[in-house]
Amino acid sequence: MKHDKGCLIAILIFAFCLLYFIWHISTTNSPIEEEMPELVDSVSIFSHLPDTIFPSALLMDFEIKRYDTLSGGALISLDDLYLNNAGVFTFRGGISRNYPNKGRIVGSPSHVETEWVFSTPFDTVKTKYGRWGGGTGWTGQPLLINWPDSLKYHFAQVNDTLIFNSPNAEVIFASLCGDVFFLNPETGKPSRSSISIGNTLKGTPSVDPSLNGLLYVGHGVPRCTTAMGISVIDLFSHEKIQFISGQDPFSWKNWGAFDSSPIAVGQFLFWPAENGLVYKFLRTNNGLVIHSVLRYRFKGNGAPGIESSIAVFKNYGYFGDNHGNIICLNLNNMKPVWHFHNVDDNDATIVVEQEGNVPYIYAGSQVDRQGDTGVSQIVKLNGLNGKLVWKQRINCRNLKTTEKKYDGGMFSTPLLGEGNCSDFIFCVVSLPDSSLKADMIAFSKENGDIKWKLRLDAWSWSSPVPFYNEHDSLFILTGDVAGNMYIIEGSEGKVLFKEKMAQNFESSPLVMGSSVIVGSRGRNMYKFSIK
Repeated sequence: MKHDKGCLIAILIFAFCLLYFIWHISTTNSPIEEEMPELVDSVSIFSHLPDTIFPSALLMDFEIKRYDTLSGGALISLDDLYLNNAGVFTFRGGISRNYPNKGRIVGSPSHVETEWVFSTPFDTVKTKYGRWGGGTGWTGQPLLINWPDSLKYHFAQVNDTLIFNSPNAEVIFASLCGDVFFLNPETGKPSRSSISIGNTLKGTPSVDPSLNGLLYVGHGVPRCTTAMGISVIDLFSHEKIQFISGQDPFSWKNWGAFDSSPIAVGQFLFWPAENGLVYKFLRTNNGLVIHSVLRYRFKGNGAPGIESSIAVFKNYGYFGDNHGNIICLNLNNMKPVWHFHNVDDNDATIVVEQEGNVPYIYAGSQVDRQGDTGVSQIVKLNGLNGKLVWKQRINCRNLKTTEKKYDGGMFSTPLLGEGNCSDFIFCVVSLPDSSLKADMIAFSKENGDIKWKLRLDAWSWSSPVPFYNEHDSLFILTGDVAGNMYIIEGSEGKVLFKEKMAQNFESSPLVMGSSVIVGSRGRNMYKFSIK
């Protein structure tokens, strides 16, 4: 009897251990993880990041509509398609939005010289949203393509009416006047005729990194009765070949603008929109095919719009919206991975930096929905799980005039420091405290401590760009809405140059060697050399 009782106890113990083991395995492999950074960090070494949904994402009411049932949704490659192309094909240069095409100078710069000025037409039409004129607005960054000789020859074969004079480099930018322009970067003269889109263009276009000749242009503001959406331009034939409307019946928000700059990953193009949708297009040589679309909102709230450009690490995409949400998206299946609420409207594009096997993201908010005053919250998050690493809260305000309201906070994309500033992340915060100016702030990447703070002469939405000398010392070039141009020494925040060079630098610069090309509101596009 004692032997039978001992066997029974042993069986019960074994059964309990087996049940515990099964329970542990099932919960460990659950798609919904709580605070498990060790597990998530360890799987980041694999090619594709896991199909995980954290509890923060369950606050979202989301739906994915699949249009293309023939093409699989998984990315065929996680390679950065922008790395090996000579030029700048999208906003901030690549999938991490970290501006990899750094400027190069010798010694310490002391002044800026104007090389050329190109003037756009000025649109005087009064729309419901005002007169937009010409030049460039936010984000308005020019693009740069260095065409191979073979493709330059192809231009002549397809359309021999193109001007396209040497050199092989070509600058492309979208203007507030509603046209896309093409310039020779050496002379500032047109390399070909402009193309009219019809609506005001505020954002940064994007060139397909496969060099198939396609240019993607998002509309910013409606002009008269022209429908807003996406225009696809074939640069070989120099024609608009496709229009995709932003007035999408699947959307919960009726505003069809595309201020963000799309990004290509694998065989797809990802493009968030102000109608609250995130589009996944199959890229073809003949245009874009809608593969799937995500719509979302948070329980008890209307659908937000998206003005920031999506940043990418492997198969995870990151963007902010105008309700203050930062969202991580699995690009394979368009499902949300995690969500972080960052106080207020987040229009500035997120920047990604990899540390070891972990992507970390930097983001900042505005003062919009908070009222006349509030905080701009600058954060560093773990890109795998959305966990907060650090935050800094900067008191800001907004400015109301008889015609418009200007929000304070962060509109420009942060600049990651390298070289002698490898521990710095630089952000520009507009309308701090009760000021009508802006602060450029150098934060520690490690803990968010403020290394230095510099007060600019006016507020700024333009994203700063980097120049490095032969000693790998960083110098920052940036502009403000009063048309001032600055060169700032990166390690201590010392101003080396400041001068009014234009009417209003709201858009972001393109770096070319020791020069920049940048537009101003009004009419002009400039090329400046750093001396």
